[in-house]
Amino acid sequence: MINRLNIYISDSYDPYLNMATEKYLTLNVDPDECIMFLWQNDNTVFIGKNQNCWAECHVAKLETDGGHLARRLSGGGAVYHDVHNLNFTFSVNNKDYNVAKQLSVIALAVRDYGIEAEVSGRNDILTDGCKFSGNAFWCYGENYYHHGTILIKTDTEKMALYLNVPEDKLKAKGVASVRSRVINLSMLNGNISVDGMKKSLMNAFGEVYEFPVNDYVFPKSAMAEIDKYYAEFDSPEWKYDRTPQFTHKFQRRFAWGGVTFCLEVKDGRINECVVYSDSLDPLFISSIPVVLRGRRYGAKDLATALITIGKRQEIDDIIGLFQEEM
Repeated sequence: MINRLNIYISDSYDPYLNMATEKYLTLNVDPDECIMFLWQNDNTVFIGKNQNCWAECHVAKLETDGGHLARRLSGGGAVYHDVHNLNFTFSVNNKDYNVAKQLSVIALAVRDYGIEAEVSGRNDILTDGCKFSGNAFWCYGENYYHHGTILIKTDTEKMALYLNVPEDKLKAKGVASVRSRVINLSMLNGNISVDGMKKSLMNAFGEVYEFPVNDYVFPKSAMAEIDKYYAEFDSPEWKYDRTPQFTHKFQRRFAWGGVTFCLEVKDGRINECVVYSDSLDPLFISSIPVVLRGRRYGAKDLATALITIGKRQEIDDIIGLFQEEM
């Protein structure tokens, strides 16, 4: 049971340092502890683990303008970060992981400014029918994180300039553009600031969990571990994905997310498979290429392989896609 609340507020706008710090906090959170991490990135497109960066983002334009492409550990879709967007992370052990409770911290904080929030769809928080927060999730062993955005006064023109949101996703959300789908909280209350929201979140954190909130203190050994994670997140191998010379491509959007299969088929078998998705379950998506590589190219054989992952709606949907396309 949680009996300690700690908070760390980053003073860096470097996305790779913030992701490295987030990973460190999650891997080192104690069983009776919940850590809230507040952070900001500057001019960054933040993509999900299994997304195709070239399809989701105008990478060349972003980097020419001095921006950053960052690939996170969690699933979900691409979002734009600038210093007027505040990000939060809850790091906690599995036995105390409670998304509804964690989201109630966000709802209570924005209520300080007379704004009511509601959870919608897979991972969005809305007010007045518009999204101001998107959330995603990651776990390693028994340690989990839940993180998300809070749009305060983000530059939505740059958001539209750098993001390339698939048309089918916009249609699924019932909107015409990425800008029309989101809202800055400052449009609803001009007194909201990033610094003010940090204070509101810290107060709400303590109120929801009913414990005092203390500053997180890093041990001396932390920096070496964080530096290692920084190098991983900043590496071209992690940021930019590789697309094979595929011979077959299938794609579809389902209720749980969009998925694109790129297959290289040789001599009737799948030689290479890359799967892109904004699914909120990155481990599930990562497991698909493992079971498909080397399999005979045919709907029945691929269905047999996919079922080994586990019987679930996502598998049924993918099998149906293969049966239609092959």
